Amino acid sequence: MTDGLPQPQRLFAFIALAIAITMAVLDSAIVNVALPVIGHDLAVTPAQAIWVVNAYQLAVTVALLPLASLGDILGYKRVYWWGLAIFTVASFACANAHSLAFLACARVVQGLGAAGIMSVNIALVRFIYPRAQLGVGVGYASLVVAASSAAGPTVASVILAVAHWQWLFLVNVPLGVLALVIAARALPVTPASGKRFDTGSAVLNVVTFGLLISGLTTISQPGGTQRGLLMVAASVVAGVLYVRRERGIAVPMLPIDLLRMPVFALSMLTSVSAFAAQSITFIALPFYFQQTLGRSEAQTGLLMTPWPLVTALIAPLAGRLSDRFASEKLCSIGLAVMGCGLGSMALLSADPSSFDLGWRLGLCGLGFGLFQSPNNRVIIGSAPKERSGGASGLQSIGRLLGQSAGAVIVALVFALAKVHQTLILTSIAAALGFIAAGVSGFRRANAQH
Repeated sequence: MTDGLPQPQRLFAFIALAIAITMAVLDSAIVNVALPVIGHDLAVTPAQAIWVVNAYQLAVTVALLPLASLGDILGYKRVYWWGLAIFTVASFACANAHSLAFLACARVVQGLGAAGIMSVNIALVRFIYPRAQLGVGVGYASLVVAASSAAGPTVASVILAVAHWQWLFLVNVPLGVLALVIAARALPVTPASGKRFDTGSAVLNVVTFGLLISGLTTISQPGGTQRGLLMVAASVVAGVLYVRRERGIAVPMLPIDLLRMPVFALSMLTSVSAFAAQSITFIALPFYFQQTLGRSEAQTGLLMTPWPLVTALIAPLAGRLSDRFASEKLCSIGLAVMGCGLGSMALLSADPSSFDLGWRLGLCGLGFGLFQSPNNRVIIGSAPKERSGGASGLQSIGRLLGQSAGAVIVALVFALAKVHQTLILTSIAAALGFIAAGVSGFRRANAQH
């Protein structure tokens, strides 16, 4: 098979990926802004309305690895294309929902489509770009994710200012159709193993990750600690059965064959720690800005912008650097920079200026940008090419687990600590950043032996 696609096919293939990734990431964020309006229109409580978000996230999480496995079996282009088609149709259904039950069901289907996109997008990058430019491709993909995350609240606010909340979903329809047409012509046809899909492993995967993510979410809610811990315990039992089943399979759905590789396992641990640190910061700081510093919601949004903005700017450069220098070293430097940025939050005065806050969060974004693209390159590049789907799915799982763990840490600190909550949380986040930097450095040393 040729090493990457020729131009201009490579450009159009990446455009198709970028449109789909943008829609999938945006739909994880923009609906949060509209929850009060959706809840009012559908006559449901805020606690019930949150299922509009949870249904999507849960569907994405439980479907990532089964669909990544399906990508190895059928080819990544086919899974991506049908995932995007399902996402587009489900978006139209969401826009026409007139009850919470219908909207939540449509969001589940939309989440399954998004999982089809997310499970194989990095795997497809490996076939779109030549091996010597893999870091460039991963960097551009990281740029799309970071830019979409940063733009989420703004896009939602603009749409809601001029149209009804249904348009948050309707805008996906023409974009999805456009991406489907481009993808059909430009995306590479990747090898298909033709093996049988393992239904038993898929069921255990859904139970394990479904209970884990639901349990972590429940723990973070008032009065849900005991119930959440029981769900997490049940997920551990299911997970043990899942791992035991996968050990006897040559190409497992849960990529334990990849996790046996030290560099891959350490890369995943680095990813979970880094995204947990990011999640802690993104959840905790808005409370600090609004409740402690008295900033408005609009000011809070602007103050949070430096991190994702700088990450979006640095991600392509970090990807290019990872093609020339050791990715593990770039990750360690970036995570150490992020840890310093988070640690500097402890040195803030009682009434910091916007500049004092902005440069610190910009420093965090610089470090995170230096980490993200090279780390993704190591994850996808360390796996055999025929296991790119499993590596891509596991990379997304690591991100989601880190974000969920960060949310639980914030909830526990808010519940247990009555003072200095922001100081405690930023200190934990900084510690996670430095731990991730150390793990990444050990990954480099391990690779040399």
